[in-house]
Amino acid sequence: MSKKLFIETLGCAMNSRDSEHMIAELKEKEGYETTDDFKEADLILINTCSVREKPVQKLFSELGVFYKKKKEGAKIGVCGCTASHLGDEIIKRAPYVSFVLGARNVSKITEVLHKERAVEIDINYDESEFAFKDFRTSPYKGFINISIGCDKTCTFCIVPKTRGEEISIPDALIIQEAQKIVNAGAKEIFLLGQNVNNYGRRFSGEHEKVNFTELLRRLSKIEKLERIRFTSPHPFHMDDEFIEEFASNPKICKSMHMPLQSGSSKVLKDMKRGYTKEWFLNRVAKLRQECPEATISTDIIVAFPGESDEDFAQSVDVVKQVKFDQIFSFKYSPRPETEAEHFTNIVDEEVASDRLSYLQALHNEILDEKNAQQLGKTFKVYFEALNQGGFVAGRSDNNLLIKVKGSDELLGQFREVKITSIGRTILTGEILA
Repeated sequence: MSKKLFIETLGCAMNSRDSEHMIAELKEKEGYETTDDFKEADLILINTCSVREKPVQKLFSELGVFYKKKKEGAKIGVCGCTASHLGDEIIKRAPYVSFVLGARNVSKITEVLHKERAVEIDINYDESEFAFKDFRTSPYKGFINISIGCDKTCTFCIVPKTRGEEISIPDALIIQEAQKIVNAGAKEIFLLGQNVNNYGRRFSGEHEKVNFTELLRRLSKIEKLERIRFTSPHPFHMDDEFIEEFASNPKICKSMHMPLQSGSSKVLKDMKRGYTKEWFLNRVAKLRQECPEATISTDIIVAFPGESDEDFAQSVDVVKQVKFDQIFSFKYSPRPETEAEHFTNIVDEEVASDRLSYLQALHNEILDEKNAQQLGKTFKVYFEALNQGGFVAGRSDNNLLIKVKGSDELLGQFREVKITSIGRTILTGEILA
């Protein structure tokens, strides 16, 4: 009988990739098989996120549920960014936790498994050249970390304190991993990093200095690799060379995530983002000039400390000008060990809620208008998931989510699809070829 592993992953795509790494190591070295039922698991892992609101409360709430209902003898491990942040405090508050593993220590998963009450949270630990075993949740695409950590000093963000300084993974290892993904039958790769277009700034050893644009060129030479996606580029590093390669390289998907955070240059300065409203709009204009078909998504924080009505109006102005295809918007919430945690000019909670509601309603209007324009258009869709009701879903080159009637025979296939009806989050179409 194989041992059973249950893993709950919270947060970003990088956390999802970290979970895949841990599953791979545990399968290969410890003989674990994954299960969707934590009650039958011999090992329960929570891979935590510390970016959004109330991650600590969520963690201990989840731990309580797992502890009460887990099977006798099952171990519980806490991993990820909140693990990096809290460390041994987790075991003090929940003494039934077997080990704590930080976001920068994923490769140590099989070590801590056998050390009761182990706490491994060194944010300076270098995993950039560790050869993880292979496991992927999807056979149709593969996520690849191209860097670890973050060198930015954004005043609202805890990530540098939980993932350490930024180190790029050597391009030879990235290309090797991409080739392995393609050899297994996938046609798309997804590059991950806190600031992907800052790639190449620092390596842990002696390596050729390759920037992100050159990495994209090298990856695009892989035969049978048809699509390259990435997240998240930083607006500060969006130089002309990068945008022009994005626009001209047919293998790079025409979907760009540009985290705005605020449309106010004053607030951006308080956030230490390194760019202004004018720079952001300049980069959008360059992108639209070179690649008008590209979709643009963003992140926006409303009610950052000191944000005035005029500052918020600047964010609204950017949203109206750019007409983003997707917005991830949040009310500011203080994170521990960040500079902004100590800011005193807090925006009233009711004002913050009103601003967020207004922004989201505005974006829904923009989205409905943009989606209506897709009716009757044709897109090349790469199908990768079964949906309820006999539908199969996939994404266009520019990241529109599209479903058609069909079966699993379509999975992993490209098809030309004509849009026949629209929804706010998904479009419906019919296969032309």
